[in-house]
Amino acid sequence: MARDNKIGIIIAREYYERVRKKSFIIVTLLMPIFMIALMVAPALLMTVTTGDTKVVDVIDKSGLILPKLESDQALVFAPAEQTLDSLRVTDNGHFGVLYIPADVVDRPDRIRLYANEASSVALEENINGQLSKIIEDIKLRDYNIENIDKILADVRTNVSVQVLDNSTEGESSTSTLTSFAIGTLLGFILYMFLILYGQMVMTSVIEEKGNRVLEVLVSSCTPFQMMMGKILGVALVALTQIAIWGVLITAAAAVLPALLPPDVAADMVASQAGNQAFHSNVDADTLSALTLITDLRYIINIFFWFIMFAVFGFLFYAALFAAAGSAVDNIQDAGQLTTPIMLPIIIALLLEFTIINDPNSSLAFWFSMIPFTSPIVMLARVPFGIPLWQPALSLALLVASFVAATWLAGKIYRVGIFMYGKKPSLKEIVRWVKYK
Repeated sequence: MARDNKIGIIIAREYYERVRKKSFIIVTLLMPIFMIALMVAPALLMTVTTGDTKVVDVIDKSGLILPKLESDQALVFAPAEQTLDSLRVTDNGHFGVLYIPADVVDRPDRIRLYANEASSVALEENINGQLSKIIEDIKLRDYNIENIDKILADVRTNVSVQVLDNSTEGESSTSTLTSFAIGTLLGFILYMFLILYGQMVMTSVIEEKGNRVLEVLVSSCTPFQMMMGKILGVALVALTQIAIWGVLITAAAAVLPALLPPDVAADMVASQAGNQAFHSNVDADTLSALTLITDLRYIINIFFWFIMFAVFGFLFYAALFAAAGSAVDNIQDAGQLTTPIMLPIIIALLLEFTIINDPNSSLAFWFSMIPFTSPIVMLARVPFGIPLWQPALSLALLVASFVAATWLAGKIYRVGIFMYGKKPSLKEIVRWVKYK
């Protein structure tokens, strides 16, 4: 009981020392807003910011294309009143010159755009898209098919398939794009957690070792108790942040349907039931995304696994960071020892972008089982609705690895905290583990 008391005192000290800081409160409250802004801002900027209007002089030798080019706020097509050579040397403030040859229908590859300034992807897609459609329409009319415009309008069909999860009872709507975004976000957040809080444990050990505080503390408790207290104390700090974020996001998911127009909310209910009789103008992809992120069961399931893998992933890596911190006297010397610890975390983050493209591949499965990479990789797969036994097995392996890493780190920690003035080699650290 006394031993548990000592660990509890160390946990409380580490926990309260960090959560009372203003930086903790600010980051905890502002991080959800920052992450939402990070996702929404690019799309919002694209819709709000149109940029300067660009004028393109058009020389149409065929006489077929210019009348059908459509201008808008971003791009204006102006009939050229000069020759190509004179326009290319004249500074009239226009973006450039679009040259269309007389045989454009047979030789569209001879079209040229002479730009006076740097072009953009959106501008080029606009011009290429309009030219392609106009030339296609001209070629179709050459076949002299009666009512060609009506036929094309009738056959033109935009398909957006609604994906339903067949592994659950009934029919529940899913959104692959939303799962992709959530998986990427969760993996990145956990990557930051492991690096940030793992190094926090290591830094704390190095600072206390340098101040000789550990020598005083060890006189009243064992090195293992010290290490476990530090790791669990910092873990509780991370868990507190995750819990607050979970409450905020769950509350937002519960309130969001009430803020949507009644027809969109009704369509979300219909989408969850697999009903295709929609009444709003919201497209199927957006509707599936809204349905998914407002499904409380889905949100709770995601946060359950996030908490599990965040906590035990941190405990696993924190033990290794604590061992590295106890073996050196300053942060500069710790670089050599922390590089092998951080490398699997970086590899997992890089693998995440490949794995979320096919979350059920063999590569995704095995890397989500290896404890060094499983926290990040498994969290990237969970939003896609993988079988329950896979995250459960991965978590069990991670917990077992945490126990083994704690035992190994404890062996290093008990010797390393009393070593000063010399950076140990890997061979010496291995020798510490073998001490009885």
